Amino acid sequence: MSDDIGNRLRSLRIWHNLSQRELAKRAGVTNSTISLIESNRTNPSVGALKRILDGFPIGLAEFFSFEPERPKQVFYRADELVEIGKGPISFRQVGESMFGRALQILKECYAPGADTGKVPLVHEGEEGGIVLSGRLEVTVDDERKILGPGDAYYFESHRPHRFRCVGPVPCDVISACTPPTF
Repeated sequence: MSDDIGNRLRSLRIWHNLSQRELAKRAGVTNSTISLIESNRTNPSVGALKRILDGFPIGLAEFFSFEPERPKQVFYRADELVEIGKGPISFRQVGESMFGRALQILKECYAPGADTGKVPLVHEGEEGGIVLSGRLEVTVDDERKILGPGDAYYFESHRPHRFRCVGPVPCDVISACTPPTF
């Protein structure tokens, strides 16, 4: 049995076809709480975990006995990518479950003006990406750069970072992060 609560919760949430926001609303907790647990940046108390699991609903024993199969699929058609974000930014993930995986690969599409928010993202690991189309403003710490097609970024994810589509057209990006934290 894996003691990786974050990946177990993420796998269960995706298996139930819920966004982080939907699960947080059902459980009566903040979206950031779900995000912090799934990225293994915090360990919930038993009470907090029980409240979150009530959002499925599933009991603690069932949660800790839940062992999703490790994915065996090697190739993915475009229509098999799993949408894990909603709204002005689409995040389509390669593979349904990140359980037991060390790398997360995303096809991101930012609507014009869309951004990841005023509060910078911070998590463990590394991430990188290549802009396929459009223009993406990437801010890491106090460095800011506008990237166009073919340009790339790569940094340690513990550094505060933010992404924003600039210009009148959508921006498409292929990105990867390790460990899976989105």
